[in-house]
Amino acid sequence: MTKLSVSILSADFSRLGQQVAEAEAAGADYIHVDVMDGHFVPNLTIGPVVVAGLRPTTRLPLDVHLMIEAPERYLADFVKAGADILTVHVETCPHLYSTIQQIKGLGVKAGVSLNPGTSLSTLEEVLPLVDLVLVMSVEPGFGGQSFIPSSVDKVRRLREMLDQAGLRPELAVDGGIGPQTAPAVVKAGAEVLIAGSAVFSKKKSVAENVREIRESIAKTGAP
Repeated sequence: MTKLSVSILSADFSRLGQQVAEAEAAGADYIHVDVMDGHFVPNLTIGPVVVAGLRPTTRLPLDVHLMIEAPERYLADFVKAGADILTVHVETCPHLYSTIQQIKGLGVKAGVSLNPGTSLSTLEEVLPLVDLVLVMSVEPGFGGQSFIPSSVDKVRRLREMLDQAGLRPELAVDGGIGPQTAPAVVKAGAEVLIAGSAVFSKKKSVAENVREIRESIAKTGAP
């Protein structure tokens, strides 16, 4: 079944707990937490203290996306704060194997992500180790960006890589995901869709926006 991971990057932080509760009630599967350091990406967001604040507000897994340099310095802090999944970037981890092993050793799921301009070949050696693989369909750093169309083919090629190797990490896509783009990436093989601005749009309620994304997926024949 296709999962929806709702990114709080586009939520109203003045009532963050309420927004997370609305997403959970609407049927979200994960709460996606974008952590940015102002170095790897040109934006500065949140740290473990916000994750710790969110943890009591939801039963959903907290899917923490570390868009930061030297993420190995903070893994234990985010796990202690309540993260269930930690995803690091290929581009920031020169010792990626060790970083993934460190995440697994902390007792949570390990994910690995790559930017639009990064080749899938950078993942080959670690695919057997990870629980989630994330394809960025925008340049990381800011919500509300337009989906990069070539990401569909990248998802398709990654799906083929995983299937040929008999591997089953969840294949996720993040960036510009909404009712117009979700069907294409699901058809290409994505299993987890990360959506922020399409969910926390002020034009409609969170429940209405989640339903529209779900309905667009259902039209593809995917559960």
